Amino acid sequence: MAADQACFVYVVLPGQTQFVTAGRFELQEDRQGRMVGAFIYGRRYRERPEAVELDPVELRLGARPFETGRMGGFFGALRDALPDFWGRQVIARHGGLGEPSDFDLLLLGPDDRAGALGFGRNVEPPAPQRRFNRTLDLERIQQAANAILTDQSHLAGSAHDQVDELLQGAGTSMGGARPKTTVEHDGALWLAKFPAPSDRWNQPKVEHALLLLARQCGLQVAESRLTRVGEADVLLVKRFDRDWSGDGYRRHRMVSALTLLQAEDSTTDRQKWSYLLLADDLRRVSATPAEDLRELFTSVCFNAAVSNLDDHPRNHALLARSRQWRLSPAYDLTHGTMRTETRRDLAMVCGLEGRRPSRWANRDTIVAGAGRFLLEKEEAEAIAARVITTVAADWEGLLRSVGVSQADCDFVRGAFVYGGVELPD
Repeated sequence: MAADQACFVYVVLPGQTQFVTAGRFELQEDRQGRMVGAFIYGRRYRERPEAVELDPVELRLGARPFETGRMGGFFGALRDALPDFWGRQVIARHGGLGEPSDFDLLLLGPDDRAGALGFGRNVEPPAPQRRFNRTLDLERIQQAANAILTDQSHLAGSAHDQVDELLQGAGTSMGGARPKTTVEHDGALWLAKFPAPSDRWNQPKVEHALLLLARQCGLQVAESRLTRVGEADVLLVKRFDRDWSGDGYRRHRMVSALTLLQAEDSTTDRQKWSYLLLADDLRRVSATPAEDLRELFTSVCFNAAVSNLDDHPRNHALLARSRQWRLSPAYDLTHGTMRTETRRDLAMVCGLEGRRPSRWANRDTIVAGAGRFLLEKEEAEAIAARVITTVAADWEGLLRSVGVSQADCDFVRGAFVYGGVELPD
């Protein structure tokens, strides 16, 4: 085993703020040239009365070693801790690494990665990060982000310092490809999501309005607010996997639906990208399956109503604030840009007929699968009707109320349940 392919895995236990060593992860190549990952919980960790599993699927707490040849040898919970596409760009730019391997990224990724895990070479875990960027730092961080997006050969001022600041919150697996960083504000951590030079509308304002609209439809949603940075709007989304406790941040374990489904990012594995399969898994692992399944079904209806075609399994997650797992609040909500009533397949299978929600004048595709969500057909019909009516009636008013221009509203209008679509009685 090459020394550079092994590391220790740390976790912050429920209610605590310091890392403890949970186990050891190794990667090695088998005789067919495939990468195989191995993980084992440490004996001292297992003997802790407060010890918890790292995820509810592949790494249940126990003495036996675990192995996987899937996903390049990465267990799902470890893959979820890797930086996202944006974070990879920042790390590669910072270190001049070209294309770092996933194992490199485990060690190079920022300490504020999603969830409660950390990684390092030493058996003793490091102290958790204490310093975070503040909202007053956002303007120069955005300048650094724009430089990366436009692939400039140098940054204004001190390039290294600015990318270092960006690296403090380079992004997690839960945040997508847009530029972002973590900032500390009002005694909490927030994900600051910047506009991109290529945006065709005010993305921060529209996303903020979508989060408010989802809450109006009855969903549990990440808290959000807008802030002005220079001439641009920036969206702040409160991190629900962190809580300040007086001596540091409590970290909550978090795994993506991709991990729960034991699926890969590849399009060849998309048959597993399914709300119905996710509902089946939630029944097994959720502490309150009936509540979480109703929430998930409402989320399906909302994503269809706003043409959220980016509703892939990384944009759904399980969260463990204590020992138990629950569906996380909704986050990273987007909309499609279509202007006509054309086919709009969601990223995940949403009903018995596949990814297409069907015409909203009849909701057979989604409602037909209601039993998988532990819902009676009549209850599912009522949820769908409420979501559709709310979106159709309120989307434009909400966008305008947070400052979205009429021109931008007209540009995104076709994404929403609107106009020629018959509304429920």
